[in-house]
Amino acid sequence: MCAVRYNTPRVNLNLNVRGLQQSATLRINELSHQLIREGRTVYKLGLGQSPFPVPPAVVDELKANAHQKDYLPVLGLRELRGEVAEYFQRTQGLPFSAEDVMVGPGSKELMFILQLVYYGDLIIPNPSWVSYAPQASIIGRKIHWMHTHVTSNWHISATQLERLCQSDPDRPRLLILNYPSNPAGTTYTMEELKALARVARQYGVVLLSDEIYGELHHNAQHVSIARFYPEGTIVSSGLSKWCGAGGWRLGVFLFPKTLHWIRDAMAVVASETYTSTSAPIQYAAVRAFEGGLEIEHYLQQSRRILRNLGRLIWQKLKDAGVTVPEPRGGFYLFPDFSPYQDRLFKRGITTSEEFAERLLRDTGVALLPGSHFGRPENEFTARIAYVDFDGARALAAAETIPLSKPLGKEFLYKYCERTLVAIDKLIAWLEE
Repeated sequence: MCAVRYNTPRVNLNLNVRGLQQSATLRINELSHQLIREGRTVYKLGLGQSPFPVPPAVVDELKANAHQKDYLPVLGLRELRGEVAEYFQRTQGLPFSAEDVMVGPGSKELMFILQLVYYGDLIIPNPSWVSYAPQASIIGRKIHWMHTHVTSNWHISATQLERLCQSDPDRPRLLILNYPSNPAGTTYTMEELKALARVARQYGVVLLSDEIYGELHHNAQHVSIARFYPEGTIVSSGLSKWCGAGGWRLGVFLFPKTLHWIRDAMAVVASETYTSTSAPIQYAAVRAFEGGLEIEHYLQQSRRILRNLGRLIWQKLKDAGVTVPEPRGGFYLFPDFSPYQDRLFKRGITTSEEFAERLLRDTGVALLPGSHFGRPENEFTARIAYVDFDGARALAAAETIPLSKPLGKEFLYKYCERTLVAIDKLIAWLEE
């Protein structure tokens, strides 16, 4: 009898995908869980997931709509699109309508489809979120990194953008502007936004304003650049950060009427890929975007905890000689550890990747190296996500302290202990 031979088929990967690795934020989360299974104590400051629970009213709405099983329109549930538009009218004064909104299974998916259908080059600040550039590489788009510096809060300037556009004034370009920032936690001033909007309008640059952390501005003062460049700005948001619902996978894009042609092209691609976003999630999201006293109170307390925790960590790092801008929103810091460069060299650490790996091995503190966000490999930068604490417990405890009073160190060390212990371990390791 002849033996049957099973040959492993040769897989020819698209050149744009070959060499890419799994998203850095997901890798660090999986590695952390692996070390925990091995019995190690790990402080998870790598994955940027909200520590807070989904508001109970939104969870109740999901339960009430678990029976919803029909395919919904590609652009999203009409009721939800209307609530999203009203939400941005209410919070930002932007004149959107339901027709301007597209709902997708996470803003990440919508960003990918946008880059797929839009024919222009991609401009992204350096550092920036880990998935912008890989998405462009998969699609085959040309990427322009705009270098920033810690002394300018890791912000790009209007002068930089103008210099790039002047080199080829008629070239189509897409600029992704994310603020409050992942990875830095900083945000743009109104003057900076107006200056960037002026240059973008002059050269016809399409802006994707990634405002997923907008509601987590620590002082509730987020301003959308769409106020100053409404005809050329697509606003991106969703439920993952401010509503604590990352795993629900629901994102939204809002388009000005002048860019409905992009919305329509994205809808064509969506119809041939994911078809529509989960029906029960969309019905529940209506409640989230409706807002109201319960949602606003949830946001007040979330911002309050993040503001006080972020500022304490910033002060600790600053006192230790680390260069780091003060966080203004979200739950990130992007410090530059260059003042410790000589000490790190003596320990054989020469890259941010080695920095993060040695720190994790020596202390159990997991964070992401700056090179994953586009920074040079030999630059000692890293992203800290200060989210390793029980958000539900912290919210409940904060309720007992009047909003007029700050949450002191005693509160933070009691309810955000793991995060602060991790920072103390990081500083002690640096100073060894």
